[in-house]
Amino acid sequence: MNLVVYVLYRALGFAIGLLPLGLVIRIGRVIGLCGYFLVGKYRRIALRNLGIAFPEKTPKERRSLGRAHFAQLAGNLFAGEKIGRLSREEVTGLVEIEGREIIERITAQKRGVILLASHIGNWELLSQILPIIFKCPIGTIYQQLGNRYIDAGVRATRSRLGLALFERKEGFTQAMDMLRKGGCVGVLFDQHAGDAGVWCPLFGRLASTTSLPAMLALRTKAALVPIAMHTDGVGKWRLVIEPPIVPDENDAGAVTAQLNLALEKQIRRVPADWFWVHNRWKTPKPDFLLVNYKRGIAYQRVVTEETVPDAAAGELFVFAARKVAPPPQLQPFRILIRSSNWLGDAVMTVPALRAIKRGRPDAHITVLTPAKLADVYRLIPEVDDIITFTPQKGRGLARKLRGIFHVFTVARLVKKSVPFDVAILFPNSIRTAIETWLTGIPRRVGFPGHAPRAWLLNQVLRDKPRKKSDGPAPPPIHQVNHYLRIAEFIGGRADMGMEPLEPAVEVSQEEVSPPRVVVPRVRIAICPGAEYGPAKRWLPERFAEVMRAVSEEYETDWFLVGTAKDWPVADDIEKRASLANARNVCGSTTLRELIELLKSCHVLVTNDTGTMHLAALLGLRTISIFGSTEPTLTGPLGPGHVVLRHQVECSPCFLRECPLDFRCMKAIEAIEVAAAVCSIVDEGVEVK
Repeated sequence: MNLVVYVLYRALGFAIGLLPLGLVIRIGRVIGLCGYFLVGKYRRIALRNLGIAFPEKTPKERRSLGRAHFAQLAGNLFAGEKIGRLSREEVTGLVEIEGREIIERITAQKRGVILLASHIGNWELLSQILPIIFKCPIGTIYQQLGNRYIDAGVRATRSRLGLALFERKEGFTQAMDMLRKGGCVGVLFDQHAGDAGVWCPLFGRLASTTSLPAMLALRTKAALVPIAMHTDGVGKWRLVIEPPIVPDENDAGAVTAQLNLALEKQIRRVPADWFWVHNRWKTPKPDFLLVNYKRGIAYQRVVTEETVPDAAAGELFVFAARKVAPPPQLQPFRILIRSSNWLGDAVMTVPALRAIKRGRPDAHITVLTPAKLADVYRLIPEVDDIITFTPQKGRGLARKLRGIFHVFTVARLVKKSVPFDVAILFPNSIRTAIETWLTGIPRRVGFPGHAPRAWLLNQVLRDKPRKKSDGPAPPPIHQVNHYLRIAEFIGGRADMGMEPLEPAVEVSQEEVSPPRVVVPRVRIAICPGAEYGPAKRWLPERFAEVMRAVSEEYETDWFLVGTAKDWPVADDIEKRASLANARNVCGSTTLRELIELLKSCHVLVTNDTGTMHLAALLGLRTISIFGSTEPTLTGPLGPGHVVLRHQVECSPCFLRECPLDFRCMKAIEAIEVAAAVCSIVDEGVEVK
């Protein structure tokens, strides 16, 4: 196949060689303009790139610039094939040169020059003209093409007038020798450099950039000179040679950032000339969070001069102070995070969310969440924006039909927002995968779930299949760590999201200290419900016993919290306790009001519920009662929580309803819960 492609390539080159240069360029421009409309993939890449580089332009202006670019690019590509067949004199007559004396002055000092070349205008003409106009040895670092036949032809064309080619994979020793002897070496530096590059701003957006020119300059003391072959008309080009870039310091990353700023200036002169169809701001895969990258992120260290009053001289004199400017304002890397639909799960994703936000300096986090959970994410400073929707309610076929339309509604909400670079799905449902697939977000990350879901994602975190040789299965991990695996999978660090949350400590009855002091009036919340099912709910009469026992020791205000579904059981507890200072607010508070109420309390007594996790997020200490579920998987995170659980042979069963005698919950006595409450109150409330 490579040979067939090469034959076609040669046939095209032969046909082009028979035509006048002006006609070749015009034919190329017509073909390029047609390509703009026909090749949708590259049109979309070009328009996206133009949107990044020129956000101030209108979409209409960017489309016009995109059409001009396609025409200009194809015209220059066709012209390059024709120019490769012209004589030295004919090539020289095509180019007007600005700044020739800059390179001549540097090479006269026997100093090497690194020519900072880019895909601007006619870069093939650039390779032809350089050995003609400069008398010093001149070469370029070259990366071999995939088709070896075409590669041989291109090498022959580029070297025919005296340009030396240094194969990139063979190292840079020859190029460095040429620079040390006062020669010139061209380096293309404007393409995406993958995982090996330094992440530097280009038009305010982080882009992987090769640090090769900077490293060559620092090692050989060669000058860094930007050059560009701009298109000046049909069959006319202008070679612009700019003054050398003086590195601010001996740091390859900072110098590379300087080079990107110089490239920006070149592109802005003639925007249609640059190679916009290249995915320059490509999102790395899988690690699009940059915190673990070897070369990391670099900025130009801009140094400014300031005048500062000299206090020792009575402010009669001033002196110059050098000050390093802060990093530049970056365009946001927009990440959409699809929230869980449940309060507890949503809270347990917070450490992962923090780790994602802190994984790169330009991360902009938008959470797509049910409206009922929006107030949770408003507590998290790492969340920049929130998109809310209202889940469909009901049962049976009607609900399923509404759910189908709801998926399109959610996708439309996201598409009406700003364009996103990545979507991260914390839930495992097929519906959430369909939602994000319909949005057209280019990178979609999540767990595989059932087979159809994995097909809708393009970055899937799969568990490695276990072998017998792997030994015993590892212990279960907390659900928080389950979500943190996603953050690590995309290049984050788990330790960047965990503070100040730490795993809760499970305690026994013997470890709970009895109350020893008298304290002022306290506020205690009780969450007696559990959305999952009755198997997670402690006995109402024992909640009431706890309330009476604690009230004998302290003046206490009690708040029974939960959803409207929990109101009957909370009412039963309130009646059994028969305390004047107890209020049943189940179903009568918004999430925001519940948050404020929990903030005002000293402790929460709760089953394994979402409210338990919310309280832990707020820093409120909890007494958590576990039976059918496992605290190592879903226990509260953070310091000072008490988990009460008695191990029985059938626990954890993870059932919604107990099929036996509810022994796991009956094993926990009211006296130990009351003692735990009093212990926390003694520690956290000021003594009279």
